[in-house]
Amino acid sequence: MGDLELWGGIECTVNRVGNRFTDQVRLSGHEHRLADLDRIAETGIKRLRYPALWERVAPSRPDDRDWSWLDERMNRLRMLKIAPILGLVHHGSGPRYTSLIDDGFAAGLATHALATAERYPWVRDWTPVNEPLTTARFSALYGHWYPHGHEERQFWLALLNQIDAVRLAMRAVRSINPQARLIQTDDLGRTYATAAVRQQAAFDNARRWMSWDLLCGKVTPRHPLWKRVAGFGLADRLRSIAEDPCPPDVIGVNHYLTSDRFLDHRIQRYAEALHGGNGHQPYADTEAVRVLEPPPPGLAGVLREAWQRYGIPVAVTEAHNGCTREEQMRWMLCAWEEASRLRKDGVPVEAVTSWALLGSVGWNTLLTAPGSYEPGAFDVSAGEPRPTALVELLKSVASGSAAHPVTRLDGWWRRPIRLHHPPVPRPAPMREQLSAPVPQGSRSVPPLLIAGRTGTLGRALARACEFRNIAYVLAGRTEMNLDDEASIAGTLDRLRPWAVINAAGWVRVDEAEHEPQACLRANADGAVLLARLAAERDVPTASISSDLVFDGKAKRTYVERAPPSPLSVYGRSKAAMEAEIARLSGTHLVVRTAAFFSPHDPYNFAMHVVRTLSQGDRFAAANDAVVSPTFVPDLCSALLDLVIDGADGIWHLSNGEALSWAEFARRLAGRLDLDAALIDARPGSELGWIAPRPSFAGLASERGALLPPLDQAIGEFAAAIQREQTLSALACR
Repeated sequence: MGDLELWGGIECTVNRVGNRFTDQVRLSGHEHRLADLDRIAETGIKRLRYPALWERVAPSRPDDRDWSWLDERMNRLRMLKIAPILGLVHHGSGPRYTSLIDDGFAAGLATHALATAERYPWVRDWTPVNEPLTTARFSALYGHWYPHGHEERQFWLALLNQIDAVRLAMRAVRSINPQARLIQTDDLGRTYATAAVRQQAAFDNARRWMSWDLLCGKVTPRHPLWKRVAGFGLADRLRSIAEDPCPPDVIGVNHYLTSDRFLDHRIQRYAEALHGGNGHQPYADTEAVRVLEPPPPGLAGVLREAWQRYGIPVAVTEAHNGCTREEQMRWMLCAWEEASRLRKDGVPVEAVTSWALLGSVGWNTLLTAPGSYEPGAFDVSAGEPRPTALVELLKSVASGSAAHPVTRLDGWWRRPIRLHHPPVPRPAPMREQLSAPVPQGSRSVPPLLIAGRTGTLGRALARACEFRNIAYVLAGRTEMNLDDEASIAGTLDRLRPWAVINAAGWVRVDEAEHEPQACLRANADGAVLLARLAAERDVPTASISSDLVFDGKAKRTYVERAPPSPLSVYGRSKAAMEAEIARLSGTHLVVRTAAFFSPHDPYNFAMHVVRTLSQGDRFAAANDAVVSPTFVPDLCSALLDLVIDGADGIWHLSNGEALSWAEFARRLAGRLDLDAALIDARPGSELGWIAPRPSFAGLASERGALLPPLDQAIGEFAAAIQREQTLSALACR
């Protein structure tokens, strides 16, 4: 075996729902950014899963091909010395003139494969069809994607058509390049179940291998699923495949934390959304990692199984975790370390692939409707790729250098928070019980230092760190006095943090008008002193600013480059802090945010609305001051991600919508079924405000919208309030 290689991939699905095609290359912006390939090359990857998709090259007619986009990028990859792994269909069903259940699908893809190989005869690695089994399930059994089938025969027909397409495509490619390799991918997990559902689990566990079993010529009359598939009139198709197999050169395993499933006949133990069945037996279907104790073997388990079953080298062809930044990094590092350990045991794992390098759009809706964007190694939410901390991790695994401190602690799949349901015992082999890894959380790691122990944001950041398993120290004035240089220096030298977030400061906007010097010392002088002393020790910092640095005269949302023009003492203190920190050397992030609301802080505006309206009292709110409300849990999540990424400069973080305080109160009332008629919309001058406020202080970002929409945030706030009310009612019984 050679060295373990780092591969990469961009999410490139072109799938069809009805008559609408969704193209991830366009949605990520990669369509128009050749320079993405240079950025990707800097990560140290050796091979890149890349689209030469039938739907993109010949969308209208088989003989009408446009190679211009692909030519430019293939030439660039050659210059960068990155070997492409060309994909021809990726979760798609081909152009409009074919489909997965079309008799001509396989021959059509083979024609496209031949033309592609003639165009790029130097390409060695090919994945003609990505995840045939998964695509057949979603398109022909579950009905999510075109041709929207719901019958088992259609499912098997779609799978066989794709397998034939792979066989014919590789025959065509090898007629041009006899050394061409087939890297065949599919999602691979294992299904666990209670005894009552064991037959369904057995079927699932046999079906999961079918893409590779077919290609390897294993589906003969002795195969456990031969009779079932042949019973749909497909026996001749099975024989022709078995007589002329096309074994992969590499088994490409796409394994996610959701890939291992657990089926439970006791559906009352689970939320209704997890209830399902097979037509004659109801059961709940959930992620095995959320219920089994000990957890399933996961990635290492399926890689070992694949090698033992086929004796063919394996590769992790998608490694991705849709989660917070440190969890994305932990999962990638976990995949790399698991692959390295398996290689020492003699399992030939060729590579680990960082998937969705540019992120993906719409997988939260299974690509059936517009959905949210999820970043990968790069965040393209602002249009241009921004390297996240995952890029540095990829460089570190490629070079063998040290990874970020947050990767030294356990991911959520190794912590108690993974269990969402009553745990079910999983019998584990004795060797697995004896060789369980030492919990990463037991290792000593540098902390994240958070200033502001008594404040809303400081406490919220601490809660977020605990949930995300990020080592932290929450310091108050007694531990680190921001008026005292020696106190700050001593704390930094003693803790040696990897970053500092300053969530301390003066927050009483109206009182600042009477105590300007105290406000300036807290918000500007102390913050700048902390940032300077941290910079002298090469420690990055993050500081919190406000929408009140603006005067509101623009009457439109403010982006990061808008010049400050504060109206109040508080606003001037924050503007002074921003200006002074901008002059310092080092890495300094300044986050402007506004109008905190949270179910964990009883003193914020939203909680006042809930308490007042719940008591049937009237509530006055300003109708002439527009703000961008910010849900504190969302703010903490995005802020921690940015700090881990090593982001710097000014960044606006809010839930992306500008509205008056009165409208915000009405929105809250509507979501919590409270009486919005009790809300009195009034001018701010009638509410006792002392400090001048901007009439319009909405925040927007040109650097990336990292927080979810306001309606979603209000929904999460309302759900938390309702859970608390339910618990209180139960406690009173």
